[in-house]
Amino acid sequence: MAISRIEQLCVDKGMKMTDQRRVIARVLSDAHDHPDVEEVHRRSVKIDPHISIATVYRTVRLFEEASIIAKHDFGNGRSRYEEVPDEHHDHLIDIQSGRVVEFRSAEIEALQEAIARRHGFRLVGHRLELYGVPVDDEADKPEKR
Repeated sequence: MAISRIEQLCVDKGMKMTDQRRVIARVLSDAHDHPDVEEVHRRSVKIDPHISIATVYRTVRLFEEASIIAKHDFGNGRSRYEEVPDEHHDHLIDIQSGRVVEFRSAEIEALQEAIARRHGFRLVGHRLELYGVPVDDEADKPEKR
């Protein structure tokens, strides 16, 4: 089986990789939905039923401290995680389902830079999270032009 991206980052940083850490690394590498620790645990025990929730908490914290994964708080009181991205992106969170949509916008990036300059700052980082609900009703959808 090929080594996961997160596992490779751990090896590159000189971390000791136990079998359980390898499973957790693979689960996080394969995730596209920003899972919380409980979800990482659910997925991990399907692969190795001996992985405890405490092991997942410790491993996630270790990966976060090593800047291998990023922690997000999307407002529901549960931290969610993703691999540290190669490229910056922002998040749109569906407050009904918890689904997270990653997006990039050159317009938003330029506007943030301009706002920082206007206030005498050089932007060195930012995090943008938008919260919304799906548009279900045709009356709520924007007009097509």
